[in-house]
Amino acid sequence: MSVDRLWECICGGPRRLRRVVALVLWIGGVGAVAASSVGAQAPPERYEYRQTRMGMAVRVVLYAPNDSTARRAGHAAFRKMAALEAVLSSYRDSSELNRLSRRAGTGPVPVSEPLFAVLRHAQRLARRSDGAFDATAGPLLALWSDARRRGALPDSSALRRAAARVGWHRVELDERRRTVRLQTEGMQLNIGGIAKGFILDRALDTLATEGITRALIEAGGDLVMSGPPPGTEGWTVRLPAAGARGEARTVRLRDAAVATSGDTEQFVEIDGTRYSHVVDPRTGIGLTHRLLVTVVADRGVVADGLATTVGVLGRQDGRAFLEAHYPSVTAYLRRADRDGGPTD
Repeated sequence: MSVDRLWECICGGPRRLRRVVALVLWIGGVGAVAASSVGAQAPPERYEYRQTRMGMAVRVVLYAPNDSTARRAGHAAFRKMAALEAVLSSYRDSSELNRLSRRAGTGPVPVSEPLFAVLRHAQRLARRSDGAFDATAGPLLALWSDARRRGALPDSSALRRAAARVGWHRVELDERRRTVRLQTEGMQLNIGGIAKGFILDRALDTLATEGITRALIEAGGDLVMSGPPPGTEGWTVRLPAAGARGEARTVRLRDAAVATSGDTEQFVEIDGTRYSHVVDPRTGIGLTHRLLVTVVADRGVVADGLATTVGVLGRQDGRAFLEAHYPSVTAYLRRADRDGGPTD
């Protein structure tokens, strides 16, 4: 049998053979083009968006393959922040948090998943710190907010009445039913010391859902971040009072969060004593020990809550608290001078 005849038997004739060979060559060409396209794919570009959320300027920086993907993700992150602010804000009368407070003393109240989640974080921190962090300190915070406006100390009797409505142990969480019970009538929740970090975490999670794995969100000096910018080991972050002599320090971070607490901007000075906007829930008095705390943790809700708690506990007790309960967290503690700068 001739070679040509053999090919005809195998392939059904010269014409069919030519079709098969042509198909193989075409598929090979498509594969080569696809491989070439993947190899030549442009790196993601940097995009930045700004809005006002939580009463402050918020900046979202992300890396995306194109403008439409970036815009969609950025808008989704800001929508998530707006939705959570409507739930967790202490300043909006219509927020779910304030609606819950108005039902204090009436029994268990069903709440949304975000509100329950942030209160669970708050209660865990309250237990571990023995009340140095307390989400029920709203009545005390309201008195000191008024004191800053008037430039006068709160009345002692008013402080006693407010303290009678404060106490983290008066909050009951039911995991199975997702309900919250505030035991005492007149209780007022305020989660300003932890809510911002929680909201930023959820916004960063939203970016990840949109396919964005390299992003940073900044709000009022606090940061959350995922993967680093292309070609780098991490985001360049300037930490206040983190240097050996209390000066600022620049570090590279990824998949981390940073929060700072202190009285550099919100305080009142009365009779020569400077009282911070941060109040010790255990005493009812605004802090006077002038401690600037910066915390680096894995999540914003952790960093935010710890910065507030350590600021209340003070340098020595704060260090001991972190070593006992959060050994993987990095914290920088510095006293501040009268001009707001750090000192040793």
